[in-house]
Amino acid sequence: MNNENIIEIKNLKKSYDHGKIKALNGIDLNIRKGEFVSIMGPSGSGKSTLLNMIGALDKADEGYIKVAGIDLIKTGDLSEFRSKEIGFVFQLHNLIPNLTVLENVQIPMYEGSYSNKEMDERAKELLKSVGLLEKIDQKPTKLSGGERQRVAIARALVNKPSIILADEPTGSLDSKTGDVILGILRDLHKKENVTLVMVTHESYVAEMAERKIKVRDGKIA
Repeated sequence: MNNENIIEIKNLKKSYDHGKIKALNGIDLNIRKGEFVSIMGPSGSGKSTLLNMIGALDKADEGYIKVAGIDLIKTGDLSEFRSKEIGFVFQLHNLIPNLTVLENVQIPMYEGSYSNKEMDERAKELLKSVGLLEKIDQKPTKLSGGERQRVAIARALVNKPSIILADEPTGSLDSKTGDVILGILRDLHKKENVTLVMVTHESYVAEMAERKIKVRDGKIA
């Protein structure tokens, strides 16, 4: 980790339903390159909205947000930014059931200029690191919930993003499997030197991070 900020947010605001629901109400936050940060807060506090802003899945109403050198409010098309800089891990893994494990991991690489050999090597390298190399030809329906989440983690890392955004990555898993997933995320954060921002409502999960941020009523508490 270094002292360079990879995420800079100032007075970020976002509301829904014609301003009736204030999801973010003036967020100020800096996250350093290579840092592992957890974002905690009760349901409806704005933590997932904040994650969606960082990942350019939604646009703010006002304020300033710069991620990996890109101004997310002033930049129009952010699809290239998302595919190159951000790896997403959601509570539900969103795998495609009729593709194999290997093919699911390779999906983000189709937007790049990789050869078939490079795609195979990178996907297999990551599947090995999450302990699933022997399952590359299986379909997701044959995997356990924990194994499917491990495939999702490998897919999130395949394009060598600078930031991993994990939204309740253990939310649909039992505690033992969840601990395995958290261990994998933590190890890959160090090995791949990636910035990891994880939303959770579980305090024991948040404790694993280098820094905990609490969000309440759309503000940093």
